[in-house]
This record gives sequence, C-alpha cells and structure tokens, in this order.
Amino acid sequence: MKKPTYSTYTQFKKRLLAKPGVKKAYEELQPEFAIVRAIVEARARKNVSQEELAKKMGTGQAVISRLENANASPSLALIKRLAEALNLKVELRFTPKN
Repeated sequence: MKKPTYSTYTQFKKRLLAKPGVKKAYEELQPEFAIVRAIVEARARKNVSQEELAKKMGTGQAVISRLENANASPSLALIKRLAEALNLKVELRFTPKN
C-alpha cells in the first residue's frame, strides 16, 4: 500500500491556486474573506464571545457564527449594528487592483 503524502496548508493552497478556475473563484471571494476576517479580528480584539456580541446586537449567536464562517452575506445595516455593538466605526475603501 502506498504511504499517503501530506502537505502544509501553504503548499496545498499554492497547488490549488495554480489552477485558473480555482484562482479566479478565490480572487472573486476576496471581499467576502476580508469582511469575515475584519469581523473575527474586531471581536477578538474586544475579547467578546459570539454569544456576547449577539446579545449586544439583539440577535442570535447563530447569526454571528454564520457571518464568521462566511455562510451569510451581511447587509450594511448588520455591519453597522455589529460595529456599534463593538464600539467601532465602519470604513470602506477602494484600492487599485494589483
């Protein structure tokens, strides 16, 4: 039996992104990934659990979980409520493509 080979996440990602279709889809999802990363990092910096954040926002913990797992696309209104609950402000920027 052939012994399985293992790779690191970085190696796996590099191998996948070498495929044009995968790379295109990955690049198209970057704004969504950026939103998820910003939400997770903001909550972590404030040391607030998903449940605590949900309570401050007047929503359920499952909503926060779906946002953080990219299983939902938040509206601007929801992002503003989230920022308010964390005592933060929302900023939007457009930057040149590489």
